Amino acid sequence: LLSSPLLPPPPELVQQRRCRSWVRAQRDRRRSVSGASAGLPRPAHNTREQAPSRLSHHLKPPQCLGGVGMSADQLLNAERYQFITVLGGGSVENFETILDHLLAWDLLNWEEYETVRSPRHLFGSSRVLLDIVMCKGARACELFILVWRRVFPSSQFPDIELKDYDPPEETDGCAAGTLQRCRPSVVRRLHGRTAAALLLLHGCGHFTQYECDEIQLPIYTPSQQARKLLDLTKGKGDDAARVLLEYIESEPSPINSVLDNARLKYQEKLSSTLAAQSRLLTNYAGTENMCLEDVYVNCTLETTDTTSGGGRLLSSVGLHDIFGSEGVFNKDADVVLIVGDAGSGKSTLLQRLQQLWATRQHFQEFTFVFAFSCRRLNFIDEQVSLKMLLFEYCCWPDHCQDEVFQYILDHPEEVLLTLDGFDELKLRFTDQAKHCSPTKPAPALDLIANLLQGNLLKNTRKVVSSRPNAVNAALRKYLRKEVALKGFSREGIQAFIRRRHGGGGGGSDAEHILRFVEANPALHGLCHVPFFCWIVSKCHEQLMQGRKALAQTMTDIYLLVLDHALLHCTHHAQGGDDILPAHISTIFHLGKLAMDGLVTCNYVFSASQLQEAQISEEDISMGFLVQSHGFSHARAATRNRNFEFLHITIQCFFAALHIASSEDIRESTLSSLFKAREKKTSACLKPGACIERFSLSCLHGRLQRERRCKAMLREAEKSNLHITASFVSGLLSGRHRPLMRKFSGSLRQSKKSKLVKSYMAKGIEKHFLSIPPAVRDEKKSMHALPEFVWWIKCIYEMQDDDLAKQAVSNLEVDHLKLTFCGIGPLECTALAYVLKHLKNPVGLQLDYNSVGDIGIEQLLPCLGNCQSIYLRANNICDRGAATLVEQALGSSNLQKIALFHNNLTDDCAGDFARLLKHKDNFLALRLGNNHLTATGAEALAEGLKQNNSIQFLGLWGNKVGDAGASALAKALEDNTSLIWLSLVDNNIGGRGARDLASMLKRNTALQELCLEENSLIDEDVQHFAEGLQSNTSLRVLKLSNNKITKKGMELIVSALKHNVTVASIWLGGNQVTAEEIEEVTRAEARLTF
Repeated sequence: LLSSPLLPPPPELVQQRRCRSWVRAQRDRRRSVSGASAGLPRPAHNTREQAPSRLSHHLKPPQCLGGVGMSADQLLNAERYQFITVLGGGSVENFETILDHLLAWDLLNWEEYETVRSPRHLFGSSRVLLDIVMCKGARACELFILVWRRVFPSSQFPDIELKDYDPPEETDGCAAGTLQRCRPSVVRRLHGRTAAALLLLHGCGHFTQYECDEIQLPIYTPSQQARKLLDLTKGKGDDAARVLLEYIESEPSPINSVLDNARLKYQEKLSSTLAAQSRLLTNYAGTENMCLEDVYVNCTLETTDTTSGGGRLLSSVGLHDIFGSEGVFNKDADVVLIVGDAGSGKSTLLQRLQQLWATRQHFQEFTFVFAFSCRRLNFIDEQVSLKMLLFEYCCWPDHCQDEVFQYILDHPEEVLLTLDGFDELKLRFTDQAKHCSPTKPAPALDLIANLLQGNLLKNTRKVVSSRPNAVNAALRKYLRKEVALKGFSREGIQAFIRRRHGGGGGGSDAEHILRFVEANPALHGLCHVPFFCWIVSKCHEQLMQGRKALAQTMTDIYLLVLDHALLHCTHHAQGGDDILPAHISTIFHLGKLAMDGLVTCNYVFSASQLQEAQISEEDISMGFLVQSHGFSHARAATRNRNFEFLHITIQCFFAALHIASSEDIRESTLSSLFKAREKKTSACLKPGACIERFSLSCLHGRLQRERRCKAMLREAEKSNLHITASFVSGLLSGRHRPLMRKFSGSLRQSKKSKLVKSYMAKGIEKHFLSIPPAVRDEKKSMHALPEFVWWIKCIYEMQDDDLAKQAVSNLEVDHLKLTFCGIGPLECTALAYVLKHLKNPVGLQLDYNSVGDIGIEQLLPCLGNCQSIYLRANNICDRGAATLVEQALGSSNLQKIALFHNNLTDDCAGDFARLLKHKDNFLALRLGNNHLTATGAEALAEGLKQNNSIQFLGLWGNKVGDAGASALAKALEDNTSLIWLSLVDNNIGGRGARDLASMLKRNTALQELCLEENSLIDEDVQHFAEGLQSNTSLRVLKLSNNKITKKGMELIVSALKHNVTVASIWLGGNQVTAEEIEEVTRAEARLTF
């Protein structure tokens, strides 16, 4: 059975019969085993093999598989899913190494080998291989597991005794047979020597030049080239095999231990390099270094759950889970995209990821991690190969560089690439230009594009950070999953400040700062952004001692940074008017540099560019410019220092200072900055050639500079211009007019301020004019775009009540939709500032944003002007719900609250019960898809008993169970207002159904009852049939996706004969056949399937 003779392939007909035979045998055997071994452990999943998620260790083989007394063939059958998951989700190299051993041991004959190797997905090939092996009996399965152990040494099969393979004696002396019996070692010996072997075989006339070229195609790894050489040699006869065998025997064996040693040494060097680079966070003052591990706090990470049947849900994940299966929408891709606004902590998160790997705390499934900064990749002018890109940018191996690089090519699944700041990459991403050669030089940005597509190093994991909307459709199809970085939660703010200031007891600095921050809502909302929170924690003394007016806006925070830096630079005991004049020239030079960089999408500056901008060492010492690290050693050897602003928002702030204060900036430039442009491709996606690096020397002359600046603003990165415009609005506000007069005359400042206000008013008005007229008999609604949110933020930065009133004076809508607009606490503060001036109440819909508990606090000023508030999927917890209830109790307008898809528990149910008891005009409460149980439902029921105004109550997707359903039913028996109740997917069974049916006998108001996806059976339906006979108000009863059979439906048909008010009963997804459905619908047309 195990000794398949190495003979020429049989005739085609014989081969077809053989294939059909082992397929039938395999199927019959599996059926018999499944019936005879009921006591054996079964796979954890169903028998349908699914695409694997990333395992806990890099494609780690099953650990401790099997059970007591389990044979090898029983193990393969019982753990088939796990074996296929590891083989199909692993590397091609591991799969082909297994085939090498199976061929060498005659466990596979040549026809079976070609069948397994036929073009198909690796999962399909793995299934075919296991089918073949299992058809050959228990000994064949034992040998397969022996091979598995050799390829995956960490596998454990503790309860199986395996007899080692005993190779037969060599009798024929055939060179071709020797090559096959020694195939695994031959492949290793040929690794990297295929070209020399082909040259010899070609010279002897055994191979044509075409065959040599085909084997050496760059799409094949050296191991694959060696295997293709052996496969082709087999068909060339024994003479060709003898020539190859003599060549192999004449060459020295590769020293695998040397390669392993070089790989481990390079891994250690790369780890040390990344550990050193990721250890510290450098302050802008340059005098204090903070250890990342000491101050790092996890931000809120959310991913979209596309598997939910209830629509798009947002799920919170941790940094350790970004490679997990949750949120994966393209399992064949390998790019994880992390999106977040400026200052949300994207770079720090990637730094933390690198640190966890380098210090061996996590992500050890990766052998190598290569970290790239996209803004620095823009500076690689020359063409480079993939090898140079990896090693030159990060660090070179000290020994065996070619071998280490070849290991990377052979094991791409062991490599992780991180790309920080994709939105700053000067690249138009398309999938047209293909580059598949790992050795051929190409522009660095082309290599990055092909790495992301998988044309290079396929199966390498990539983590890319970017601001929203910077990833175009061409790249999006290569994304595996998208993770949104949402900034700090309330607990995150507390943890960061305590870590930053060594929080101890209640009298510590940390606790004083926290009390101060939480007592000032606007400041608390700003701290939701990690970079702003860091600024506040650094400059807390000036805030708490009243040296500066209380920071309310983003502009206030950055002026605080400027003041703090000047204090630190001059060692002044107090800030004030005497410091700024001494540094106006420095601020002007930094502003000029920032502006020139902004309009040309340039974020890294050479020493010569700083010299042209007249930036001195003293200016650099202020700390706003920091040295740019991460360039190659070759670049470092040139001793050219490169600098970048501490943060992109710092660059935007200085550019705004330049715009607001410079005499060179006139009306046309301001118009270009604030003009609402149509959405165009981001500058960072344009070809690098079309964005020339600027030369400051060409910008001399006021008129020439003005024209160039205006022209280039049209091509600058839009998100950066929005940040800059927000800063300009704040700087030109009346609050900061005394400060700005120190830079230029008051007349110029006043004129610019009036211009900016007029641009805002016109921008908002234009947005309102685009609202279509209301549909007849429907409320007029406006779906605002992110551009609208930006205008609102600019108005807030201006802090002008008259402007805010003017902005919404013409807003005549009943419903304002701001879904998927990236609204966090900072945006909530701005919205509340403007919407509190509404003339008439509106419905405010903020679904799928990042409002959170802090954001609800920021919305309080405008909630009095809201008739309804929709906050679906906003990561709101019980504290936020309690805040919302308090506001609703004091507002006569707020009548509807929707908080489904959040993180509410039973703790908030008491607050909502209080709302129901004391608010007599409250109409709708929707709390679906939260974490309410029977306890929460019982609390709500107490509130319902005293309420006769509520009309809609939605509790779907919770777990109220029978006890909760019974409590609600009893509370609704005498209720005269509720017309719609949803208890979908609440694990309701017999007792709950009986009490709800009993409620229908007495209730005279309820019109729609939704009970889909519960555990209702025919006996429960009998209770509803009895209730329907005496009910006169219910119009719709939804019982889909339960466990109702034809018997239960016949009970409903009988009950409907006595009920004329019910319009439809939903029964789809129950336990009935198509014929039974047709039969009952003929009997009663009101049944809906």
